[in-house]
Amino acid sequence: MNLHGLVPIVMFVCIAYVLKAVIDALTRLKLLRAGGSDELLRTIVQSEESQRRHASLRSGITFVALAIAFGGIQIADWHDITPGVIAWIAGAMGVANLAFFAISRRLG
Repeated sequence: MNLHGLVPIVMFVCIAYVLKAVIDALTRLKLLRAGGSDELLRTIVQSEESQRRHASLRSGITFVALAIAFGGIQIADWHDITPGVIAWIAGAMGVANLAFFAISRRLG
């Protein structure tokens, strides 16, 4: 396996994640120093927590749907990229997004 192309991609993702974490921390620090109300800060933290949960839920549903799609491709013994294979994967992504929408509506 040639993993030389993977190293720059992983490094870019790590740098982007660290930058996002630093910017979020600086934003919270500025809010604390500005003397924002406790209710405002509590609302922001709860909103971020809800967004993280929804992001995890969406990722989980998407990966499960993709795993099912790739399993179906393996069972069907398809070896070439054909419109049917692409449709199977796209359909799994669509079903995953619809499932996430339905579940997130129920959770409020």
